[in-house]
Amino acid sequence: LLYRLSLEEVLQWSQSFEKLITSKYGPMIYQTYLETEHSEENIKFWLDCEAYKKITSQRKRISVARKLFTDYVESEAPNEINIDSPVRKTIIGNLQEPTASCFDEAQRIIYMHMERDSYPRFLESKFYQKLKHSLQINGNNSTEN
Repeated sequence: LLYRLSLEEVLQWSQSFEKLITSKYGPMIYQTYLETEHSEENIKFWLDCEAYKKITSQRKRISVARKLFTDYVESEAPNEINIDSPVRKTIIGNLQEPTASCFDEAQRIIYMHMERDSYPRFLESKFYQKLKHSLQINGNNSTEN
């Protein structure tokens, strides 16, 4: 993966959380970092919601919505995300007829958690600093290609 990363992309991640999470390799790298602090459920949930919103088949949407619920939302879920009770209740109410947007509020909360909490730590981390440094040393810059 490292050989595909450009210094340009990696430097852009420090400009905003949105640039990190919407870039080609940012989510994967960020998830690897979150695994080191045992909070990867946030990025996994966010990415799964992005994929969920693209589902067009109602049958598939129902099964994926249930899976999102059991994996991340319900109490004691294996990858339980930190959302408040009213949001959780709203999702439960939407599970009968799930729409593309039924996880939007939870996704927004998780995005804010990541942006406020783990993203600043990511930028300060040895993990990110080493990645930047190795790309600077290798002169791996996509503008030269």
